[in-house]
Amino acid sequence: MQQNSVLTPHRNSPLVPVISLSLFAIASGFLMSLIPLALDERGMSLNLASWLASVFYAGVLGGALSNTKVIYKFGHLNALVAFLLVIVSTICIMAFFSTPVVWLGSRFIAGIAVAGVFVVIESWLLMAETEKARARRLGLYMIALYGGAALSQLGIGLFGTVGAIPMMIVAGVMSTAILPPLVFRNDSPKKIVHPRIKLREMNKLPSAAYIGCIVSGLVLGVIYGLLPLELESKFSHDQVGTLMALVILGGMSVQPLISWLNVRVEKALLMAIFCFTGLLSIAMIEIATMTGGTIAGLFLLGVSAFALYPIAITLACMKVCESKIISVTELMLLSYCIGSVIGPVVAGHVMGAQEGLMIYFAVCFAATLIYMLISIKYSRRRTLLSHSSVDSKSQYD
Repeated sequence: MQQNSVLTPHRNSPLVPVISLSLFAIASGFLMSLIPLALDERGMSLNLASWLASVFYAGVLGGALSNTKVIYKFGHLNALVAFLLVIVSTICIMAFFSTPVVWLGSRFIAGIAVAGVFVVIESWLLMAETEKARARRLGLYMIALYGGAALSQLGIGLFGTVGAIPMMIVAGVMSTAILPPLVFRNDSPKKIVHPRIKLREMNKLPSAAYIGCIVSGLVLGVIYGLLPLELESKFSHDQVGTLMALVILGGMSVQPLISWLNVRVEKALLMAIFCFTGLLSIAMIEIATMTGGTIAGLFLLGVSAFALYPIAITLACMKVCESKIISVTELMLLSYCIGSVIGPVVAGHVMGAQEGLMIYFAVCFAATLIYMLISIKYSRRRTLLSHSSVDSKSQYD
């Protein structure tokens, strides 16, 4: 059996990864919205925005495939510091060299390092002694990630998008995320032998989990990469930051509800419900005649978009033994990255059409809703047939 070392609890307080994640989320969230808005001012085509988003997630995809080796070799603390330093370096390069080739290359390298940050922090927090502790840590993880991302959107109004200063501010905040692992060097999980999930076990994971993660990438990759441009065509720079913060706050606010519903509602049905909510949000944005309607629609868009990934991961891990949970979450991250790479490119082609981006979101949500409903139907049919077979066997015996 092929094996890799992985981490178990050893004085691994969640304080270090959560603080670093909060600062990382503030910096990266501001940067994700800043990049498409800064293109025109730096003399680059707005069409580059979709390619920058896609190449970034291509880097994340590559990083998800390879970064675990770095963590196994150097440990969580050292790996986290190294990944953050790489990200800071790419931001500084982009601040002073404004050419498409430099920006595309920088975003690809940053994507690899960002994947490493997520793998480090997620595996660190998952190494808890009890299921209750793991759930509590993941709750802190989601709040830190989305709270920091929401707060970051205010940076557009505070610091603008012109010149190198906004990017240097991003680099400065990202640098502070390095401090917790440098200061608290004794809080780190230790390594143990951990089996890697096999191909035949991957095939047994629910297809709805894969679809949920892929669609989450299709939607979130476009929200981060292209939605600021869509909003900029209708609102001012200051308003764009506030509205993006509202979208992310919608995603943050729904996380406690997801945790509560996850153990009470069938996972595929839950994803179908949030896809329907996504369609409702698009309808509200399109027909709104007042700003309040647009605000409510964007908030619900965040609720539905950010709900799919945690539900899909929970579904994937339902019948998996504890020792393979990290391998499954890495597999779901890869599925998310596939969607994140494809999404901005496809959405970039339809942005030229009237309300093209909203149509893109509507198609993603509608197709997923239909798939989940069909999946529920066939799953229940298989369950009934299985029960009927067991009953017939019992009567025969």
